[in-house]
Amino acid sequence: MELRRAGRSGLLVSSVALGTMTWGRDTDEHEAAEQLSLFLDAGGTLIDTAASYGEGAAEALLGSLLAEVDRRDVVLCSKSGVRRTAHGTRVDASRATLLGTLDESLAALGTDHLDLWLVQWPDPDVPLEETLSALRHAVATGRTRYVGLSNHPAWYTGYAAAALAGDGTGLAAVQVEYSLLQREIEREVVPGAAALGAGVLAWSPLGRGVLTGKYRSTIPADSRAASPHLRGFVEPYLNDRCRGIVESVVTAAEGLGRTPLEVALAWVRDAPGVTSAIVGARTAAQLRGVLSAEDLELPPAIRRALDDVSAG
Repeated sequence: MELRRAGRSGLLVSSVALGTMTWGRDTDEHEAAEQLSLFLDAGGTLIDTAASYGEGAAEALLGSLLAEVDRRDVVLCSKSGVRRTAHGTRVDASRATLLGTLDESLAALGTDHLDLWLVQWPDPDVPLEETLSALRHAVATGRTRYVGLSNHPAWYTGYAAAALAGDGTGLAAVQVEYSLLQREIEREVVPGAAALGAGVLAWSPLGRGVLTGKYRSTIPADSRAASPHLRGFVEPYLNDRCRGIVESVVTAAEGLGRTPLEVALAWVRDAPGVTSAIVGARTAAQLRGVLSAEDLELPPAIRRALDDVSAG
């Protein structure tokens, strides 16, 4: 698998990343172990998780599996800034919560450092400089090698990059949703990240699973859209506009003799500015389908056609 540099930083990551959002909840330890083995055997390095995934279950499961892996073979990325309260989860990017959660993540993952640590969501109730001070401290104390932002608007990214540049901390990456169904980041985030020297990590490149074509006629009983805790995650893309884009992907896949999944993933993976596409497979069989796209390079005419049908 191709290795790419995250922006202008020294961080090298695989062009496809293994996401763990379903681990410990919809993906059990046996499926997770097989996924990790398949991913590493394919040359993948970047593994993406978060303290909030499965209320900590994803990090705990990943940590147990990494005990059998050479730490130098993986690039660990985790996220902090979402905490559970008596009234549900809430965004909290305060210095205390970020650093406290980071220490809990390191313990769960069984490592003394992350390769990349991200603030998961912007917090309007915490001063920006306080959040950035936590990133600086994490790098200075060796808890993480690189830092970045997840799901933040372009203006915040610009502010953070400028603020962190002065002391050498730097902003290595931004993680944002990007697919043929969600191209909003092309307006400001992608060009902004390129100008600032940050790599783009694209989450949900398969349109939350919709671009695989599995929802064309019905909602499979074992799919995310049928899951009580993930139904709301998929529903925004089950509309007429998205169906039209899915049909175009299916047509392109048929013409190439490939699957819709492979076409949708290749479109994001090789899009301008993208460092890595993060794919979260529920099962090992699904991950095999993801890894099979490694040799697919979309012909320019098909890329242009998909650009046109998904624009706007």
